[in-house]
Amino acid sequence: MRAFRILSRNVRDAFKSVFRNFSLSLASISCITITLIVVALAMILSDNVNNFATLVEKDVTIVVFLDRDITKEQIEDVRDSIDVLDNIASIEFQDKMSISKEMMESSDVFKNILGNYDEEDNPIQDTYQVKVKDIEQIKKTADQIKEIDHVGVVKYGEGMVEQLVSVFDIVKRISIGMVIALIIVTAFLIANTIKITIFSRKREIEIMRLVGASNLNIKIPFLFEGLFLGMFGAIVPILATIYGYTALYNNFNGQLFSPFIKLIKPEPFIYIVSIVLLIIGILVGMFGSWRAVKKHLKI
Repeated sequence: MRAFRILSRNVRDAFKSVFRNFSLSLASISCITITLIVVALAMILSDNVNNFATLVEKDVTIVVFLDRDITKEQIEDVRDSIDVLDNIASIEFQDKMSISKEMMESSDVFKNILGNYDEEDNPIQDTYQVKVKDIEQIKKTADQIKEIDHVGVVKYGEGMVEQLVSVFDIVKRISIGMVIALIIVTAFLIANTIKITIFSRKREIEIMRLVGASNLNIKIPFLFEGLFLGMFGAIVPILATIYGYTALYNNFNGQLFSPFIKLIKPEPFIYIVSIVLLIIGILVGMFGSWRAVKKHLKI
C-alpha cells in the first residue's frame, strides 16, 4: 500500500507539473507532435510501399510453354516435375484453346487470325502458369524448369523482375531507416527540450535534495512527466493518422494513380500505427526526461 501511495503521488505530481510549467511543457509536446507526424507519414509510406511490393511479387508469374506435340500424359509429367521444385507456390495449366479464346475476346485482330484454327492446327502452345514463393529465387527456379523434358520456352520478364525486386528492396531499407532515424532524432530533440524544463526547476530539485530525497525519488516524477508529455504529444498524430488516412483511402477508392497501386485497408492498419505512435511517444518522452535529468543535472 505504501508503494502504491508513493507511486500515485508521483503520478499526480507529474501530471500537475505538466500544467504548472505549461509553456515549457507545450514546447516539449509540440516537438513530440511534429516529429511523430513525420514518423507516422514515414510509417504509412513504408508499409504501403511494402504492401505494393508484396502484391507485385505475388503477381509475378513464370509462363512455361510446352512442346506443340506434347501428349496429355507428358503434360502431367511436366506438372509433377515442376511441383517437386522447392520454390513453387502454385501451378495452373492453361490449354491452347482457352488461351486462343481469351486472345480472340481481347482483340478483333486476334479473332481474325486465330478464328480459323481448330485444336489440331492451333499455333498456340499449352502453358503452365507458375507462381513462386520467393521472388528473389525466380531466376533459379526458371532455369530449373527449362531443364524439364517437353518444356519449350520459359518466360517471366527476365531482367525487369530482378530490377523491380532490387528497387523494392532499396525502398524498403530506406523507409525503415527513415523511421528509425526519426525516432532517434525525436528522442534527442525531446531530451534537449525537456532539459530546459528541468533546468528551470533546478531550485526545486535542490530543495528535494536538502529534505533528503534520493536520486531515484527525484527522477521518478520527471519520468512520469515525460510519459505524460509523450502521451499528449501523440494525440494529434494519432487523430491525424486515423482520420487522415481513412479520408485518403476513401477519396482514392483504395488506390493511387492506378489499380495496380493499392493502399492498405484502414482497419486495423490505422489502429496499429496509432498504438505504435503512442508507444514511441511515451518511450521517447520518458527517455528524454531520464537523459536530461541524468546527464544535464548530474543527479
